[in-house]
Amino acid sequence: MSVVFTDETRERAREIIARYPADRSRSALLPLLHLVQAEEGYVSPAGVAFCAEVLGLNKAQVGAVATFYTMYKRKPTGDFLVSVCTNTMCNVLGGQEVYDTLSEHLGVGHDETTADGTITLEHAECLAACDYGPVMTVNYDFFDGVDPSTARGVVDELRAGGRPMPTRGARLCTLKEMAVQLAGFADERDGAVADGGPGEPTLRGLRLAQQHGVSVPGFDPNTPIRSKAEADKAAAEAKAKAEAAKPAPAEASAAPVKGGDGASAPTGAAGVAGPAKPADATEPAKPADATGSTTRDVTAPDGKSPQVRTAETRQPDAATAVADAPGTKVPVDGTGTAPAAGDARAAEAAGVAANAPAGDGKPAGDEAGAQERNLTEAKAGTDADGAGPADASETGAQK
Repeated sequence: MSVVFTDETRERAREIIARYPADRSRSALLPLLHLVQAEEGYVSPAGVAFCAEVLGLNKAQVGAVATFYTMYKRKPTGDFLVSVCTNTMCNVLGGQEVYDTLSEHLGVGHDETTADGTITLEHAECLAACDYGPVMTVNYDFFDGVDPSTARGVVDELRAGGRPMPTRGARLCTLKEMAVQLAGFADERDGAVADGGPGEPTLRGLRLAQQHGVSVPGFDPNTPIRSKAEADKAAAEAKAKAEAAKPAPAEASAAPVKGGDGASAPTGAAGVAGPAKPADATEPAKPADATGSTTRDVTAPDGKSPQVRTAETRQPDAATAVADAPGTKVPVDGTGTAPAAGDARAAEAAGVAANAPAGDGKPAGDEAGAQERNLTEAKAGTDADGAGPADASETGAQK
C-alpha cells in the first residue's frame, strides 16, 4: 500500500469505532471516510482499504458507500471546495451566472481544480438556503446573496492566501480541517467558532414572535436539559401519579330499578329472570378508541406479533397462513381445506439455514474478529502483545 496513515489517524479511527456497540461497528464507516479524507484530501483506494481493514468489511462494501455520497471526493481536491447552487430558486436569482463567471475566471469546470491546487469548483443542485439565494459555499460555509462580482472577489482572496468571512457560521478552514470536524472531532483552532452568526431571514420568525408576544405556554429558556436517567425517572413518576388518580371501578348498584309503572323491576337475582331481549337485538358497537376505529379486537393466535401474523396471511404458498384478521382470505389446497397455523419465523430460519451466504456476499460486518480487535485497542490503547497505537492495526491483521 503506497499510503501509510499516521499514528494520529489510526488512534482517531479506534476512537470513532469505540463510539458504537461491538456488533454495530460498521456504523462508524461514514465518519471514518471523513477521517481518511482529512489526511489525503480525498478518499483514495488506500483510504478505502484502510476503512475496510479496521471495520472487517471488504473494499466493495466501503467503495459502495464512498461513491454514493458527494461529500466524499474520489480524486485530489483543492484546499477550498467552492460550491455554487444552480437549482431552481438560486438559478432564477442568478446562480447559473455566478457559476459561469467563476468557471471562466478560474479556468476550470465542474469538479475540477485550479492548477495551484487552491480551489475546486462545483455546481450544487441545492444548498438548502433558498431564502438567501443565490448562495455558494466554501468548504460548506455559506456566502449568501452573491453575484458574479462578489463571488469572484471571494475566490481571489482565497487564492491570495486570505480567509474571507462567511455570511453565517464560523471562520473558514481548509477542506482537510473541515473533514476532521465531520468525522466528529472539535475544531481546535484558537477562536475558530467565535465569529459568525445567524442570518436575518432565519431570525424573521423569532422577530415576529417577539413583536406579537407569541411564545410557548410555560416555557422557561433557563430550564436545564435533563439526562436520560432523570427523564425516565420523571416519566415513571408521572405514570404512577396518573394511575393513582384513576377512579376506582364503580360497583353494581343494589337499588331496585323502577319499571314503567313505578313498580320495582327484576334485578337479575338468582331465580328471577330479567326482561328478555328481542331475538334480533344486537350488541351495541364498541366505542371508537384513540385511533377512531370501531373494528372488533382480534386476539392473535399463538401470541404472534402483528408483523408475523401479517406475513403469514399474505405469503403466496399460504403454508403458514392464519385467518385471524377481519377481511383476511386464506388460500386453500385442492381439498378445499385451509392449512394449519404455523410460524413464519421457523420457515424463515429454515430457509436461511439452507442458503448460507457465499464468499464476499456475506452481510457487512460479519467478521466479528476485526470488530472486537478494534474495540479492544480503542479501550486499552494497546493490544495483547503490548503494541502501541501505531502498529496495533498491523498486529491485529497478522493475527
